[in-house]
Amino acid sequence: MHQTPSWLDEAVFYEIYPQSFYDSNDDGIGDIPGITAKLDYISSLGCNALWINPCFDSPFKDAGYDVRDYTKVAPRYGTNQDLVDLFGQAHRRGIHVLLDLVPGHTSEEHAWFASSGRASRNEYSDRYIWTDSSFEGYPGMPFIGGEAPRDAAYILNFFKCQPALNYGFASRDRSWQQSPDDPGPTATRQAMIDVMRFWLSQGCDGFRVDMADSLVKNDDKEKTATIDTWHRLFEPIREEFPQAAFVSEWGKPWQSLEAGFDMDFYLNWRRSGVPNGYNFLTRNTEDELEGPDDASYFKADSKTGISDFLADYLPQYLRSRNRGSFCFITCNHDTTRLAPRLTPEEIKVAYGMFLTMPGVPFIYYGDEIGMRYQTLPTKEGGYHRTGSRTPMQWDRSANRGFSKADPTELYLPVDGSPDAPNVADQDGDPESLLTFIRQMTTLRSGHQSLRPGADFAVVHAPRHGRSFAYTRTQGDDRLLVALNPGRQEEDLPLSLVSTGAADQIPRPLVMVNSDLSQGTLALRGQSFAVLAL
Repeated sequence: MHQTPSWLDEAVFYEIYPQSFYDSNDDGIGDIPGITAKLDYISSLGCNALWINPCFDSPFKDAGYDVRDYTKVAPRYGTNQDLVDLFGQAHRRGIHVLLDLVPGHTSEEHAWFASSGRASRNEYSDRYIWTDSSFEGYPGMPFIGGEAPRDAAYILNFFKCQPALNYGFASRDRSWQQSPDDPGPTATRQAMIDVMRFWLSQGCDGFRVDMADSLVKNDDKEKTATIDTWHRLFEPIREEFPQAAFVSEWGKPWQSLEAGFDMDFYLNWRRSGVPNGYNFLTRNTEDELEGPDDASYFKADSKTGISDFLADYLPQYLRSRNRGSFCFITCNHDTTRLAPRLTPEEIKVAYGMFLTMPGVPFIYYGDEIGMRYQTLPTKEGGYHRTGSRTPMQWDRSANRGFSKADPTELYLPVDGSPDAPNVADQDGDPESLLTFIRQMTTLRSGHQSLRPGADFAVVHAPRHGRSFAYTRTQGDDRLLVALNPGRQEEDLPLSLVSTGAADQIPRPLVMVNSDLSQGTLALRGQSFAVLAL
């Protein structure tokens, strides 16, 4: 097993959707120099790592997840040199930068795909997955025929514009299906190694990897062949760049960490009405936008306890601990924002938990001020996701400080509500969500017990209450974290947790709507507390 990069031990990530963060040249679209201009702000949040969504050349039919050239920055964002300059400026501030790698498919406009679709055999013929006839598909896999000189149909990974790269089939029942060891998949792996090597050599610190579990087709439930493929991809990269970090869009940490990733996300899944643990906490409703029947744990009036979340989370945590990080996110570019469905008070309790749980936390841009989901028409394949990708709200000026362009030229419209949250209003406000986020990241940086792999133990999870408490421990540093998202006060006797010497009094570090008195922590409605034990 490889050694996890040492810098991840203190990392707090900030995810940036580049087209919506800050527009430096007033064309209405955020760009890489705009990110560089805001590095001091990011540092002020206590975030010392970035994940930047795809910034490579693309026709943008899927917001950049349809890559046309892996080694060229999209002109609307700037140049390759702009990205190299960002790496340098970030490193001077102690900030690491991950780019978004899309290894499973490209744009249909990629030069590889144009060559692959030629009627005559060439070095790219097996770079993608093609059947033996333009009229032949494959059960369970979307395909397109009749769009290339080659008499074959190609398999898709997502949208029509995203042909799947060929990493082989674990089990094969058609003549056109190749083994992961065949020359085509071998060449695909090498091409992706070359892409990673290119950017790592330019100063990139690693990658978030899109759809990381989907490379090898017809794989078994444990993703045996895909895991092996990642071993082959990582082997030369780990040797050359031992401090490079990788986080997977996978959602099953016992698999992804076995594959060689350093981190995996606790993704928001709700399948056939059944929530996973993360959905159970934050979006336990069929309608994530309105959610009048919202049974989310963090919803003050839901009456939901923590037990069902723990039933989903603990087995995954125990199965993967000491192998890497299972990471909590505030949101991401594919997920509806918590606001306005959750109130600022509800969100504060949620983020307090996310920033003190095991793993490396990820904050989605704008979540630190409670930016709200906007109901908008689709943009660049976003559909329902579009409303979580709106411009960052910096102040009360035109376009919320995102851009000086005409509002009609903006990538997406800003939140036009008079009370739209913004950085300027919350900066310095002791009660703001922004101040709370900074308080929590400062707490993380000062305590070994909040490192990703520090011990985690549940000490209070009543079946019929709303409160929840756990300890985080690393050596002599021990913290108690307690929260109550409900409206009714619940008391937590500190006798439930050892506080060390008999005369040792727990020391409050963070107290939101909570009080400590005579050996009892009173958790009033919508409360959060951290005590040093």
